[in-house]
Amino acid sequence: MKKVYLDNASTTALHPEVILEMTKILTEDYGNPSSTHSLGRNAKSILELSRKSIAKQINASAAEIIFTSCGTEANNWIMRSAIKDLKATRIITSKIEHHAVLHTAIALQNEYDIQVDYVKIKPNGEVDLTHLVELLSEEKKTLVSLMHVNNETGTILDLDRVSQICQEHHALLHSDTVQSIGKTKIDLQHTPIDFIVASAHKFHGPKGVGFAFVRKNTGLQPLFFGGEQEKGQRPGTEAIHQIAGMAKALELSYQNLESESQYISSLKDYAIERLKTDFPGFKINGEKALYNLLNVVLPFDESKIAMLLFHLDMKGIAVSRGSACQSGSIRPSHVLAEMLSDEDLKKPSIRISFSHFNTKEDIDLLIEGLKNI
Repeated sequence: MKKVYLDNASTTALHPEVILEMTKILTEDYGNPSSTHSLGRNAKSILELSRKSIAKQINASAAEIIFTSCGTEANNWIMRSAIKDLKATRIITSKIEHHAVLHTAIALQNEYDIQVDYVKIKPNGEVDLTHLVELLSEEKKTLVSLMHVNNETGTILDLDRVSQICQEHHALLHSDTVQSIGKTKIDLQHTPIDFIVASAHKFHGPKGVGFAFVRKNTGLQPLFFGGEQEKGQRPGTEAIHQIAGMAKALELSYQNLESESQYISSLKDYAIERLKTDFPGFKINGEKALYNLLNVVLPFDESKIAMLLFHLDMKGIAVSRGSACQSGSIRPSHVLAEMLSDEDLKKPSIRISFSHFNTKEDIDLLIEGLKNI
């Protein structure tokens, strides 16, 4: 039975060149980058070359890249330090953010008695920027935290406009760019965001490693203590093989961005055409979505919800109902709950996310699987 993997927003397969890069380092370059002997110096060189490579891809300074274990850690660190150390007294976010941001905002509200405001979401899944301006008219030191690409619907935020609004109102801007880094270009010299985060496994790199961009002179302080690694901002011995794997994966993603995005867009268009033909009552959740992600309401009875993914999985087809971080739940996703009518919320929605490893045959098998259900 052919395995069909259409859950690339959850995680991606390692690129073969990334595996080769990591295997070489695991075998030959196992020194501690904090050690002064030749093995340590060689590891340090790999670490800093990886940092420079990542910074180049997003037009940042290497000194502004801090390696972390994942996007979730980076989100927690940035938001917590903004309140604790930068003395922000308010967070503005949205109710369609990843739980790494939503749950952190709630925890900080409880711990520091800060104000948390939620910008309105339009029915098409976009952030209401007029409402954001209204919220920022209240003069308080504010951290705005809005994701670049929604992990469930793929809806894209206009980061240039949001960063301009935040500058005009002297607010700090943090964006969870986990779903967009490696899939769309970000120029941090052109777009004045203060903080972004990324996770390597979303762009064909290894799990367990990510990075934060922290703009110079923001004053962010460490979340952990016990070492001087990462300029004292993130102590702990760096995982050189994972960091180098991440740098290689990001380099390959941007090197092949034009051809791969065109190919993946054609797969998404094909999937939409097949859905129109076989399920004429289906609806797309969200507009202005990134080319690799398609979230749809299926014209099925609500009794199909509980077993939908199980039946597809039995046929070797992997898709999801929303974020992998809430897998196993049959409750409507918090993202779709902000967008859909009560009637559409009762119907099953699935998230189909593509990579350059997918083919039209994968989509045909998905459609046949859904028709059988």
